[in-house]
Amino acid sequence: MKKLLPVIVAVVFVCYIVFSILLVNEKGMDAVCRGVTVEIKDSADRNFITHRDVIRLLRSSDLYPVDTPLRAINTARIERRILESGPVERTKVYKTPSGMVHIEITQKTPILRVFADGGSYYVDEQGHAMAVSSRYAAYLPVACGKIEKTFATTDLYKFAVFLHKHDFWNNQIEQIFVYPNKEIELIPRVGDFRIFLGSLDGFEEKMDHLQLFYEQAIPKVGWDKYEMINLKYKNQIVCTKK
Repeated sequence: MKKLLPVIVAVVFVCYIVFSILLVNEKGMDAVCRGVTVEIKDSADRNFITHRDVIRLLRSSDLYPVDTPLRAINTARIERRILESGPVERTKVYKTPSGMVHIEITQKTPILRVFADGGSYYVDEQGHAMAVSSRYAAYLPVACGKIEKTFATTDLYKFAVFLHKHDFWNNQIEQIFVYPNKEIELIPRVGDFRIFLGSLDGFEEKMDHLQLFYEQAIPKVGWDKYEMINLKYKNQIVCTKK
């Protein structure tokens, strides 16, 4: 009996703790929401959505939780509504023991700005079209010309990913012009010339050849020697002098 007594006491103690936690949680769920906190994790990098935008969105959607019993707050529904707003990549909504609803937000990352007949929009790093913001403009390569949205979010998106991941070209390419036949011309930030890429087939190899040209030829002839650098033909760089 003496050996069993410590075990019985420990079991009773654990049951008491568990019961207390459940009781506290039950009472907590009977409380009402005291407020909303919004944490936008990447706000230092971009400002497509703000704390005020989130609160306004919840109010207009009849999802603002303040003064609502915590047990009646549907956090999954709030998450879905925030994701539908456009610039949000992912969000997490949860209730805190202090009676608050906490919202964590990570914004989408645009990698290309597109100007087309249908207006202007971003393409994000997942290949989705994303509305522009009147509050914040991302500093990105700009694509213009004859651009269908399906082309922008497929072939052109793949090229934009290449630029985004390649520091040299991400800093060097300022504008992408798309011709009606989907051939591409690039406008660099440095150098008084244009770069004719042709189709996007094999663009990685074309850009590798262009980088070698930048490293080996440009230092010898200068940035103002050529009017056009043509990469359209396989394994060839054809330059037109001014």
